[in-house]
Amino acid sequence: MAMPIARCLPRLLPNWNHQLHFSRAPVKNGSCWKSIKNFRFGVGQGEAELGRAFTSQALQSIQASPLFDNSRYPFAEANRTNLQFLKHQGSPFCKRASALSNYRRCATASSTGIAEQASSQGENQMASSTPHNDESISYLSQAEASAIDELLMGELGFSIDQLMELAGLSVASAVSEVYEANHYRRVLIICGPGNNGGDGLVAARHLCHFGYKPTICYPKRTNKPLYQGLVTQLESLKIPFVLPEELPSKLKDQFDLVIDAMFGFSFHGIPRPPFDSLLRKLVAPNGKKAEEVGVPPIVSVDIPSGWHVENGDTEGTCLRPDMLVSLTAPKLCAKMFKGAHHYVGGRFVPPAIVEKFSVRLPSYPGHSMCVRISPTESQPVDIAALRLNYVGFELLEESAKKDPFEQFKTWFDEAVSRKVSEPNAMTLATASENGQPSARLVLLKALDERGFVWYTNYDSRKAAELKANPKACLVFFWEPLHRSVRIEGSVEMVSSEESDSYFHSRPRGSQIGALVSAQSSVIPGRHVLDKANEELNAEYADGKFIPRPAHWGGFRLIPEMIEFWQGRESRLHDRLRYTREGDSNGQKTWKIDRLSP
Repeated sequence: MAMPIARCLPRLLPNWNHQLHFSRAPVKNGSCWKSIKNFRFGVGQGEAELGRAFTSQALQSIQASPLFDNSRYPFAEANRTNLQFLKHQGSPFCKRASALSNYRRCATASSTGIAEQASSQGENQMASSTPHNDESISYLSQAEASAIDELLMGELGFSIDQLMELAGLSVASAVSEVYEANHYRRVLIICGPGNNGGDGLVAARHLCHFGYKPTICYPKRTNKPLYQGLVTQLESLKIPFVLPEELPSKLKDQFDLVIDAMFGFSFHGIPRPPFDSLLRKLVAPNGKKAEEVGVPPIVSVDIPSGWHVENGDTEGTCLRPDMLVSLTAPKLCAKMFKGAHHYVGGRFVPPAIVEKFSVRLPSYPGHSMCVRISPTESQPVDIAALRLNYVGFELLEESAKKDPFEQFKTWFDEAVSRKVSEPNAMTLATASENGQPSARLVLLKALDERGFVWYTNYDSRKAAELKANPKACLVFFWEPLHRSVRIEGSVEMVSSEESDSYFHSRPRGSQIGALVSAQSSVIPGRHVLDKANEELNAEYADGKFIPRPAHWGGFRLIPEMIEFWQGRESRLHDRLRYTREGDSNGQKTWKIDRLSP
């Protein structure tokens, strides 16, 4: 059964265009280009003329192809089959108004592969309308991606090196958000000969400045000045280049992360040497997990190398990256991406592109060059596969402080210096009189040899549980340092003087908030809080003294046990437990034990 024209042209034309080096001149100077212009401006014979022109252009492309009678190419027979179909079917594929109307917007964007744009857009209705989870984000076909690039580098004034710089920076920024340099410092970037490889070279430079230690495998170098300049920049940073045969059989022996920048959305066919063997190094055998066979996490640039830009892994490469950084907007094959991390880097896309192609892009947070996309319901995150390899820190008995308070202060100061967000945030676990546990986050507000202090509403659930069962546990977690501290002990209320002092050190808004909130009580709606807050702000608008409410104050946990946990490689973590043994000459004494991870 013959393949519908709307499907056969997108599949054939990319091969014809690339293999024949199908130049723009025949299109712009021929009847096909003239018909396009006539259709756009409402002259000529309209759809019929356009259909005949597209059919003629496609037939000429096939018949002129040296591949047409060359049995060495797997799609030669497909060319012959679809040639017969074109002769018989001709222009009816152009009768779809949806496809043709898109031409009024897109015909000038790309002069190469015009017929592919028509069929792809008509078939997929700009293919980018699929909602991605709770946010609608565009997915681009190859024709759309090519047309956007042409417009960017045409009338919108972007240069290829500028776009490459923006893309590489986006990739490096996304990588640094997921794979931090202190855990994934050794990065292998495998670069292909085209623009995707150039993006990888730029990303390598930025990663080096971000604190990573990149190594580059760039086996098919080009003599184009742009790429030679990128290589010179990397060599000036003393970033090593390696050949494929110099890579270890198990990449994980030398690298913590691999960036796949071999092929982008314009690639077609089966990867050739040496990229075929490089791809095999990134694939775990059936039934094996990547880490079991020495494959580090993989980040693919724009699309996974070897994948078809629209149809995914049609060639059976079995490459399954852990992270995908889509550039400008996700391509259609991204719908088949099953990894844990999908980012988009395309903050440089001007409004003209958005308007012309009806592209829907995610909003970017702050000044970030990249944004994370949540997976769809059909692409759930593999929770079991989410893991970090903790490297870079250790906790040994000979370096640990003898006093756990001193050890805590040392770690706390390091968390502050590393700009950990709210390093004083701690989980407070309590239990009711009958043993029902509960936990919540509170903030450490004081620390001395007596214990750890926080403040709250004395009518809250946690306060009620502490009054009935004055035992609790605190847990700190400082993720960038892979450190956690767990503290168990008895709890007491702090003095009124301490509570007064801290209460009046708070911002006036927080003081009024303590008066407004009857914490943990059920209220009919937000309006209750807003109204009470408005009334109290009016009452104390003259700056008069705000008294501490009797139901608000502090608690102190007096430690009996403090455990320091330091994440280590292969889950062989360091755990040192301090247990209070008693007082000696007025001083607390502590026993230190190492616990098995």
